[in-house]
Amino acid sequence: MTKAIKLLTALPPPQRQRLMALAQEVSFPEDFRIFEAGGRADRFWVVRSGAVTLDQRVNSVQRVKVASLGSGDLLGWSWLFPPYEWDFGAQAFSPVRAYEFEAAAVLGLCEEDPRLGLMLVRSVAEILAHRLELTRGRLMEQHAPHRRSAL
Repeated sequence: MTKAIKLLTALPPPQRQRLMALAQEVSFPEDFRIFEAGGRADRFWVVRSGAVTLDQRVNSVQRVKVASLGSGDLLGWSWLFPPYEWDFGAQAFSPVRAYEFEAAAVLGLCEEDPRLGLMLVRSVAEILAHRLELTRGRLMEQHAPHRRSAL
């Protein structure tokens, strides 16, 4: 299994500095609903501290936990792809501090600096591939036939 990539450390210092110039420090209290699946995806965050749970609504009452994110993790990628709607919901599992980035400003920066844009898209793609790999592993564990130990 590949190691999880962290968005900010994946970018070389000059590109990271340009991106960080757009960052705003935010915080969310424990149990705060950060976004809901289907909502307008117009920003993303990099978690500085705390934990965030990604979830998917199964029905009007039940949610299923999809992933947990912590320090250094990217929260939100739907801002990068049409129709720009969240695919999952996100909730602070503990008090969270994060860097928040407005999608329009970041996309504008990517147009000004195509190298940064390519690095950012590649980094997000690697993050998504890693999360997909983790999900695949969890599904395989849950649905693999249980082996009987020999007596």
